[in-house]
Amino acid sequence: MSGQLQEMEIRDLSCDVFQVFQHATPLLSAGSAEKFNTMVIGWGGLGTLWGKAVCTVYVRPQRYTYEFMERENAFSVSVLPPECREALRVCGSESGRDVDKVKKCGLTPAFSALGAPYFEQAQLVLVCRKLYYQDIDPAHFLDQGIDGKWYPQKDYHRMYIGEIVEAYQKK
Repeated sequence: MSGQLQEMEIRDLSCDVFQVFQHATPLLSAGSAEKFNTMVIGWGGLGTLWGKAVCTVYVRPQRYTYEFMERENAFSVSVLPPECREALRVCGSESGRDVDKVKKCGLTPAFSALGAPYFEQAQLVLVCRKLYYQDIDPAHFLDQGIDGKWYPQKDYHRMYIGEIVEAYQKK
């Protein structure tokens, strides 16, 4: 793996949001140096809201990471390179309640100024300060097929919007 993560100005961040969330399969991490969890996410967005650069992520309430997202004021999104495919498989298929995923994958955690965990192996890291959350409300689906397809268990995601306060990229 080439290079080390280098901090970059958020205004200089340039990435294809569809690649980040649909093809790169990032890790969402929350917690503290004492205890944290990470999970694979495929749903998310990047943009501008309330005059701030933001990242939006979605977490189902039964996910172990949910309790860390609720407790902490910050979270991170780490985009790993293709050679970390096995780490993504483990983080996407095993629960942090049952196994130390970070140790099993050989990932090296680092912590932001806000205390949010991220991974040194990442090629892109976004550290976010939580600004807002809202639960998905099925009463607001305009396409009723979404509810049956994505929520057969009625376990609606909680949406978190975070201001991107730190960004790191491998050079």
